Amino acid sequence: MTDPDPIAAAYEQWVDHGWADAADGMALVTSITRAHQLLVERIEETLRPHGLTFARYEILRLLAFSRRRSMPMSRLGSLLQVHATSVTSAVSRLESQGLVERLRRESDRRVVLASLTAAGEALVERATADLNAQVFTSPGIDTDAVRTATELLSALRSAHGDTVSSADGRAARLEA
Repeated sequence: MTDPDPIAAAYEQWVDHGWADAADGMALVTSITRAHQLLVERIEETLRPHGLTFARYEILRLLAFSRRRSMPMSRLGSLLQVHATSVTSAVSRLESQGLVERLRRESDRRVVLASLTAAGEALVERATADLNAQVFTSPGIDTDAVRTATELLSALRSAHGDTVSSADGRAARLEA
C-alpha cells in the first residue's frame, strides 16, 4: 500500500477545519513548492558532476548568452532577481573555480564585470547539454501540459508583480 498524497490530506484538513475558501490556494501553493523541490533535486543531481549549483550555472549561462561574454555584476543580480551579495558570493566561487574573472570596465573603472573564461564557456556548454537531456526536454509532463503550466505560472508571477514575456513568449535579448 502506498502512502496517501500529503497535499490531498492537507486539503481535506483545510476543509474539515472550516477553511474551504482557502483550501484550493493552499493545495496550489503547496503543490508548486513540492514540484520546485523535486525539480531542484533533478537539476542539482545533473549539475553536481560539473561542480556547479543551479545559481552558479545560471550566472555562467547568462554570461555565455551575452555578446561580450561579460556583464556588470549589478546586471547579473537584476536579471537573476537576487540580492547583490548572492551574486558576489556565486561569482567568487566561480572565480575560484577558474570559470569567471572579474574585470573593470575600461570606460568606467567603478563598474565590476563578471567575465566568462574559456574554461567557464566550455563547462557551461557541457552542463547545458546535460540539463537539456536530463531535465528540460522531459520535465515530467507532456509538451502541451508544459506550455499550459508555463502560461499559468506566468499569470501567477505577473499577479505578484513579476515582469513576464510578451504573449508570443519571446524574451528580451541580453545586452551587456
